[in-house]
Amino acid sequence: MTTKAIHFAPTHARGTSPLAKRLRKELRGDVLFGNADRGRYATDASIYQIMPIGVVVPRDQADLLLCLDIARSENAPVLARGGGTSQCGQTVGEALVIDSSKWLNNIVDFDPEKRTVTVEPGMVLDHLNAWLKPHGVWFPVDVSTAAQCTIGGMAGNNSCGSRSIEYGNMVHNVLAIDAVLADGTQGRFETLPNMVQTARLQNIVQRLQRIATREQQEIIERVPKVLRRVGGYNIDLFDCQNPRNYTDDGSANLAHILVGSEGTLAFSRQLTLKLAPLPKHKVLGVINFPTFYKGMDAAQHIVKLNPTAVELVDRTMIDLSLNNPAFRPVIEKALVGSPQAILLVEFAGDDKAALLEKLAALADLMSDLSLPGSVVNMVDANEQKSLWDVRKAGLNIMMSMKGDGKPVSFIEDCAVPLVHLAEYTDRLTEVFHKYHTEGTWYAHASVGTLHVRPILDMRRDGAASMRKIAEEASALVREYKGAYSGEHGDGLCRGEWVAWQYGPHINHAFSEIKNLFDPDNRFNPDKIVRPPKMDDKSNFRFAPGYQELPVKTQMDWSAWDVTRDPASGLETAPGTGNDRTGGLAKAVEMCNNNGHCRKFDAGTMCPSYRITKDEKHLTRGRANTLRLALSGQLGAEGLASQDVKDTLDLCVSCKGCKRDCPTGVDMAKMKIEARAAWVNKHGSTLREKMIAFMPRYAPLASTIGGLLAMGNDIPVLSNWLKNRLGLAQQRAFPRFQRSFLSRRKNAQHTATGKEVLLFVDTFNNYMEPENAAAAQAVLEAAGYTVHFNVQAGERPLCCGRTYLSAGMVEQAKQEARRTLDALKPFVERGVAIVGLEPSCLLSLRDEFLDYGYGEEARKLADRAYLFEEFLVHEHAAGRLALDLKPLASPKAMVHGHCHQKAFDAVHPVQTVLKWIPQLDVAVIESSCCGMAGSFGYEAEHYAASQAMGELSLFPAIRQAESGTIFVADGTSCRHQIADGTQESAIHVARVLAAALQED
Repeated sequence: MTTKAIHFAPTHARGTSPLAKRLRKELRGDVLFGNADRGRYATDASIYQIMPIGVVVPRDQADLLLCLDIARSENAPVLARGGGTSQCGQTVGEALVIDSSKWLNNIVDFDPEKRTVTVEPGMVLDHLNAWLKPHGVWFPVDVSTAAQCTIGGMAGNNSCGSRSIEYGNMVHNVLAIDAVLADGTQGRFETLPNMVQTARLQNIVQRLQRIATREQQEIIERVPKVLRRVGGYNIDLFDCQNPRNYTDDGSANLAHILVGSEGTLAFSRQLTLKLAPLPKHKVLGVINFPTFYKGMDAAQHIVKLNPTAVELVDRTMIDLSLNNPAFRPVIEKALVGSPQAILLVEFAGDDKAALLEKLAALADLMSDLSLPGSVVNMVDANEQKSLWDVRKAGLNIMMSMKGDGKPVSFIEDCAVPLVHLAEYTDRLTEVFHKYHTEGTWYAHASVGTLHVRPILDMRRDGAASMRKIAEEASALVREYKGAYSGEHGDGLCRGEWVAWQYGPHINHAFSEIKNLFDPDNRFNPDKIVRPPKMDDKSNFRFAPGYQELPVKTQMDWSAWDVTRDPASGLETAPGTGNDRTGGLAKAVEMCNNNGHCRKFDAGTMCPSYRITKDEKHLTRGRANTLRLALSGQLGAEGLASQDVKDTLDLCVSCKGCKRDCPTGVDMAKMKIEARAAWVNKHGSTLREKMIAFMPRYAPLASTIGGLLAMGNDIPVLSNWLKNRLGLAQQRAFPRFQRSFLSRRKNAQHTATGKEVLLFVDTFNNYMEPENAAAAQAVLEAAGYTVHFNVQAGERPLCCGRTYLSAGMVEQAKQEARRTLDALKPFVERGVAIVGLEPSCLLSLRDEFLDYGYGEEARKLADRAYLFEEFLVHEHAAGRLALDLKPLASPKAMVHGHCHQKAFDAVHPVQTVLKWIPQLDVAVIESSCCGMAGSFGYEAEHYAASQAMGELSLFPAIRQAESGTIFVADGTSCRHQIADGTQESAIHVARVLAAALQED
């Protein structure tokens, strides 16, 4: 029911305590007690960091129960964790972390008639809804982190989502929880008539009822009367005046005391959820407001039309979207003039005509509010989805801010009655200005919960400002009778405000409840009850004394070493030149632990996590490891440490994170620095040198290709060589051919003719020269004079990527310098530099800019195109036309190279293929093919390489129709497809060349 993980045993499981020894001996799952492993679980998406005792990843329910038994007998505290995306510090603490996301993620039961489903706590929301969709139902608590958050975590936080005005929060949608108490008692928490009440559970029920009865008046007076209130425990579950705590038969549900308890009362083994029918139709009305205040004031009137969602996007988010090439065309369709805010108002149901009537009613309402013509209707489902994607990306765009000042989450979930929303936001903005900062508003206008994060520097004076802003914000919330915790829970940043919100009587009742369930305070201790101060700096990720180790970087990281004016959000002192201090550390710190890299939907990131489901092999896990290493928390070796090498071991440098990560964490570039540090300290292996220096010895290899072929043709010799070099026995050695460029020379420049330089890389020059020949044929057929990246008597120009993969940055820089000098005359007269191999050509647009070569590197990057990009560019300019004929095959399937995806360069492949008459073109939705340069050739990585291919690429090719043309521009991709499927893939240039009309 979910994608299963391949198990790669942890290389470091230190820890010599009796607890660690017993867990390793008795459990079948992962037991992680090394410093780096613990460090990767010491943070979530909050500002906090607390090192856990250790980490266990149970393989199944039996493993989980055994783990809990061992922890109890060793008196170890326990902390449940799913996706680790909590924003308040709920999933960090000095405890044994139990991660349910890798294996405890199954669907246990599904009843389509009753519309219920039972899942294990590690089930990801999007995975669940994808499984449910064919059945016409869904779990409607649709939080923005749906691609990575787990159901267990959602229940722990009492999560809400954009459509809570229609479907409610988690507490409204959880029917039962099978849980384990701290003393080992197992029970099913559900409606009272259905509960099997053992003596222990009967005592809990009776005590809870007595507490609720005793505090009834306090509950009436103190519990906020807003939908979005998730602080403390749901002590009002017996309140007959509150229908949210009752099922259809009117009985209280004891599962609701566990929902929102943040794992402090019990460990949820599995959860039974209430499902909703999928609406057949949705329509969206986008209201444009001339002022932010008017938008907030209108919300109270809009909800009377019974929408399923009313979501805010403010002016800051609009501007950020307009500056993003992917979002600009989407947001432009929603705007009327230059609004200061827009509200996305959704109506859903089975009768489309009725929904259109609601859109008309919305327009009438806006006219009555003196805003005629302010509504943009979106009826098309694709347009709606695109705009919702922009809204969901709002926080991530905001969190991509460079520098030490970051938007900090601590008051973003305050919820107030809608009648006060406009005034509340106006006054809170004044508070921000008082403390010389700004905040950006977004999210749930339908229920009075607007997310806002003031920009604070938590390395310096941010904690003091956070305290002052929180105190003034809480006063406003109390004045408007709202809830201080409205969505994301209490954790460490709002825990101390539970007592403020509910008063001493209910706060004491919370302590009684905690003691009733967990008298030894072992389950997620010091959350909700007896929490620390929100500004206890010892719990901060950047605790007092935090500093980076001195690092001499090989690449330029100065763009991240900036300071920022918190009031304006503008950079005030951008770094310049090559960084030798903090730029790399600040680039690593761009990871805010939101966990977006854990997603399994379309996109490249993160292929190694997709096959292992290990935090260690996740972009977030790697970034945390690098941050710990750079700050000396893993020892004095820093980037050259074994921990860093291990955590980057399965990183295939796909650059998926460069594009897919919301904050732009470029782990491929960071790996270059780490490899360079390792090589500088430990040296290079023979295999690494052989791969790195391939461009140097390729000319010789091409002349003795027949002799080298014996490495494949004589098994005894082949096996010996592979064992000696550490290469996979299943792979064949590359076959060198006569150099394509050795038979070419540059043509004379003519001032009036069209010309282009074809940059033929090492692989297409010496191993697949037919690709270069095809590209030349296509370009010449289009009327271009073709020059080449070779000079008389010299080795062909090279991008230097093989050196980068081996950590030999200086050699890569030398190749870049040679290339810049040779191509300068072409660049200066505006000749396009066109390449065939994505990883090679795109180095000219990426790594070349990080070597310190300044404007000349920038000019080359501006003229560098992939083959298909150049064709599309010239065609759009009216300078290119190709006379193409239909091919024998009617269908082509495209696999995009990871670097093509990172630079959004897959679409041009589709475009040029569609120029071929009658050719049906489809793109394979895949992550990394798994070959990734030399990665798939390495013996220790062969299994991982094949597993990556099996995720989606190999199955798609095997299931394709006979005769389909498989197109892959990457050399590695073509070899991986051949080895994994026994099918041949070809470069797009060869497809176009085959379609050229003969003269």
